[in-house]
Amino acid sequence: MPTNTEDIEAVKEANQRFYDAFGALDLAAMDAVCLDSEQALCVHPGWQPLVGWETIRESWRRIFHNTTLMHFNIRYVNVVVAGDCGWVTCVENITSVLQGRADNFGVLATNIFVRTPQGWRLTAHHASPGM
Repeated sequence: MPTNTEDIEAVKEANQRFYDAFGALDLAAMDAVCLDSEQALCVHPGWQPLVGWETIRESWRRIFHNTTLMHFNIRYVNVVVAGDCGWVTCVENITSVLQGRADNFGVLATNIFVRTPQGWRLTAHHASPGM
């Protein structure tokens, strides 16, 4: 069993893979990061909660289809691991071009990961307008 420090680093790396997939607008990479589960949860800023990977995946597909640029500067990262669950809280400073309109904004995010045989997978992403 890995030490807590190893788990924290592994969750940090999984969190970075999530933001890499998001920033690359890469649905296949998002598939590799997220847990394919009916219990998965996603709350995009200003949206109603989405439950179940298929519904969440479709939201990512729509976002990626309508976006030409998504750049993240992640700050204030806090990682906690307890057993087979880990969570990351952070501030997402985002520059995006969505449907031809550029925007800069901040979001408060919580990302929850679970340990699987394939490594840490994102099971919940909750982002709220903020900073």
